[in-house]
Amino acid sequence: MCSIMGYCSRNAVLSSFMEGFQKTISRGPDDSRVVETGDGILGFHRLAIMGLTPSGMQPFRLGNSYVVCNGEIYGFEKLKKELSVKYTFESNSDCEILLPMYREYGTDMFAMLDAEFACILYDGEAGEFIAARDPIGIRPLYYGYDKDHAIIFASEPKNLTGLTDRIMPFPPGHYYKKGQFICYCDIAKVHRVCYDDLETACGKIHDKLVAGVEKRLIADAKVGFLLSGGLDSSLVCAIAAKKSSEPIKTFAIGMSEDAIDLKYARQVADYIGSDHTEVYMTPDEVLSSLKNVIQLLGTYDITTIRASIGMYLVCKAIHNQTDIRVLLTGEISDELFGYKYTDFAPDGKAFQEESQKRVRELHMYDVLRADRCISVNSLEARVPFGDLDFVKYVMALDPELKLNTYGKGKYLLRHAFEQGGYLLDTILWREKAAFSDAVGHSMVDYLKEYAESQYTDEEFKSRCERYTYARPFTKESLLYREIFETFYPGQAEMVVDFWMPNKTWKGCNVNDPSARVLSNYGDSGK
Repeated sequence: MCSIMGYCSRNAVLSSFMEGFQKTISRGPDDSRVVETGDGILGFHRLAIMGLTPSGMQPFRLGNSYVVCNGEIYGFEKLKKELSVKYTFESNSDCEILLPMYREYGTDMFAMLDAEFACILYDGEAGEFIAARDPIGIRPLYYGYDKDHAIIFASEPKNLTGLTDRIMPFPPGHYYKKGQFICYCDIAKVHRVCYDDLETACGKIHDKLVAGVEKRLIADAKVGFLLSGGLDSSLVCAIAAKKSSEPIKTFAIGMSEDAIDLKYARQVADYIGSDHTEVYMTPDEVLSSLKNVIQLLGTYDITTIRASIGMYLVCKAIHNQTDIRVLLTGEISDELFGYKYTDFAPDGKAFQEESQKRVRELHMYDVLRADRCISVNSLEARVPFGDLDFVKYVMALDPELKLNTYGKGKYLLRHAFEQGGYLLDTILWREKAAFSDAVGHSMVDYLKEYAESQYTDEEFKSRCERYTYARPFTKESLLYREIFETFYPGQAEMVVDFWMPNKTWKGCNVNDPSARVLSNYGDSGK
């Protein structure tokens, strides 16, 4: 990961800019550079992944124009070759192509990118700033306005505290120009439903996911893998193992006494022949990490915080004990193929609408979790299930095909990899466990017990009344909200709401986001 920031005003004060910008140096500890364009300030903290030499340092410049980008542009070599007819390149960085592309194609360039990215571009000819973010929001970007109504962009909310009264996420799939946010790609929108039959669909799911993993293995820095032992991360690791000439490095975490998935992660690692590391966390580490995790996340959402503690601690261990810089993860599969609660979807239309909602909001939940937990430890996250071609195809599939009418959730994904020896059947067909449960049921129990000890029933009721937006509804949610407010006072609208099952569906009217409270959880927790 890298950190970018842009203060789009001639009146921007460098010292104020730097105070905010330095808060995310862990995202890019290798080098830092700030330029004053005359119309504002651009800053870049570098984590070197592609083009490791100093020539890959940003901001890149072309004439009087500059760009900073936190991103990975897949297949950039082809674009670079085409542009090389007119432009000279100084580095092997994928992001160096952005200014030439902008000069050739203007804002149409953003729809041309196969990338996960956030960028801020200064057009020196027009004297204006342009910003953009990838269609899923895998790379973070936030914005706010100063007292003079000048816009400020930054990788994280913490960069903007003190510079603006209201911090908001930059909408994925949009670019900003001349005061407007313009959609260039709504990744969840289906223009034409795809009615491929089951076998055809599964064949394409297989091929597109394999391609999505393969392109994310390319890096000049060392690559590792988070392996929970669940279906999604196990498939990513299994595909990567087949494509790699040497054993891949996998990492799993759990509570020492009851981590459901550690044993399954070990089984996967043994089967695919990975160099596997287990990390154990204690109750004290869980509770002592809570405030730090909420601060780095910038959220009060229960699911996100629970699932982030294990991810944060395993990434911390990877940072401290290895020289790995890139981590592949299994996020985004659930939003495409379904959760435990989407088994309750009344019909295909409802399933599709829920999937679209979740994909559009991913940048505030699972994608946010992966970015912050990984980047705060000076690592980069890559998300194969977020491959644009893969997402567009699965979203377009007839939703009736994606409904769980097979007696097994995520049937399409499982069936797609049934052949080829990717995973043991016991892993491929195992019921899903919620990530925050999979690291150990006791972890969530410790958090709940700790929250219960912080408030009497009367205190809980009165303190909840303070909040009109996303009002807490359990002592755990109140605890998280109060910690959030100490770091981001009055900024709750950065998150649209609590991540919860669709309460309008029969069987989903629950007060806890964990799948373990659903009637169909069954063997998931074993």
